[in-house]
Amino acid sequence: MTQASYDVLGIGNAIVDILARAEDDFLVEQKLTKGSMRLVDMEESARLYAAMGPAIEASGGSAGNTVAGIASLAGRCSYVGKVADDQLGAVYRHDMRAIGARYDVAPLPPGTLPTARSMIFITPDGERTMNTYLGACHRLGPEDIDEALVADTRITYFEGFLWDAPSARDAFYKAASVAHRSGRKVSLTLSDAFCVDRFRGDFTRLLKDGTIDILFANEAELKSFYQTSSFGAALDALRAECRVAAVTVGAEGSFVVTPDQVVQVPATRVEQVVDTTGAGDLYASGFLYGVARGFALTEAAALGSLVAAEVITHIGPRPAVSLVDLARQHGYPL
Repeated sequence: MTQASYDVLGIGNAIVDILARAEDDFLVEQKLTKGSMRLVDMEESARLYAAMGPAIEASGGSAGNTVAGIASLAGRCSYVGKVADDQLGAVYRHDMRAIGARYDVAPLPPGTLPTARSMIFITPDGERTMNTYLGACHRLGPEDIDEALVADTRITYFEGFLWDAPSARDAFYKAASVAHRSGRKVSLTLSDAFCVDRFRGDFTRLLKDGTIDILFANEAELKSFYQTSSFGAALDALRAECRVAAVTVGAEGSFVVTPDQVVQVPATRVEQVVDTTGAGDLYASGFLYGVARGFALTEAAALGSLVAAEVITHIGPRPAVSLVDLARQHGYPL
């Protein structure tokens, strides 16, 4: 790729995660679909918070987690996401800047929408069930896109969750246009199967018209995208339409998909899965970092698997150790 000051710019919903352990029976009692992500209003968010057990707070949001991973790999990164000028917003801004990411988006003034938060319930098998109140994220818009920053970044990465806020979609289109005019790449993660169900038409157009250079999905999202129960059929359909795609399949690793081939890359094994929150986000960190630094696609996928394996061994969606040190221990020349 051509010279640029930044490897990756992440654009997404700036969300503070509130995480607690829960039994499967609790999910049934609360009428929650295990492993899903749903949007809730402030009242429902408060009700779930009152019902949950001891919790920890951690800055999250899909693209924010990916940026945190790239920063931990010693990549040059920045972030665009909307918070409010409140306590959670201050925590979020501090956390992003503390990891070394550039984060210049002005917060919403007091008395408007509060900073987004997600109630995340983690069952004994490590699966997470997410209940998200978007709050200030609804106010992310084209005015928050710094065109010079996009032009100076190798890859601009978006989360599919942005489509829940119309003004955020406009921000996406603006940034994607600037990126391509500047000879840069655009990447999108499908985010969630329920998100795909809501916005399949838009995502399909973005893939087919070449707006998306690098697509991320997991198995459930991809089958939802192509409305098939056959993973093989979904891979074949994706190969016919994508430029580059990375599809994660949990403990089986991931598939790197291009028009020329489909290659499976093994997962990095872990002794115990504690919390899958952030696994896909951190996989994207390693993959995007690798592509930005000129790695072969399969090598980028292997790095993605390595850093995803780290995040699932503890509670929370962001790295607990230095990923650049971890990568070097495994032979990556970072």
